[in-house]
This record gives sequence, structure tokens and C-alpha cells, in this order.
Amino acid sequence: MNIHMNTKKHSEMAAHTETITIDIERLVGYGFTSEEIVSLLWLQKWYQTGGSDRIEVVRHWEFLQFLVLNGKLDV
Repeated sequence: MNIHMNTKKHSEMAAHTETITIDIERLVGYGFTSEEIVSLLWLQKWYQTGGSDRIEVVRHWEFLQFLVLNGKLDV
């Protein structure tokens, strides 16, 4: 049973790593810098793990503000 759990965990980690790699490649393709990519991936993880549940809308506004301030999204 322990081997099954280790195999399942390894498969999940591999899938997560592949997803991150795809996300990074896509962001590089859109012209984001390394620093911006790190910030976006950190924000994504923070949002997905709950972050601040006080005001969910604030999270979306922060992300949109980040994109606008960095010239990646026009208003």
C-alpha cells in the first residue's frame, strides 16, 4: 500500500511540474520577464491555496492591476 501511495504522489508531483513548465513557457511566449513570471506563479499558488479569503474580489483586482501596471493588459 505504501508503494501505491508513493507512486500516486510521484505522479501528482510530475503532473504539477509539467503544468508549471507549460505555464512558464506560455508566459515567456507572451513576453513576461523572469521576475514577472515568478510573481505570477507565486500569486497563482497563493490564490489556489486560499490566500486571503476576506475579500475574494480583491485577489482578481490585484492580478489585473499587476498586468496593467506592467503594460501586459490595456484598459
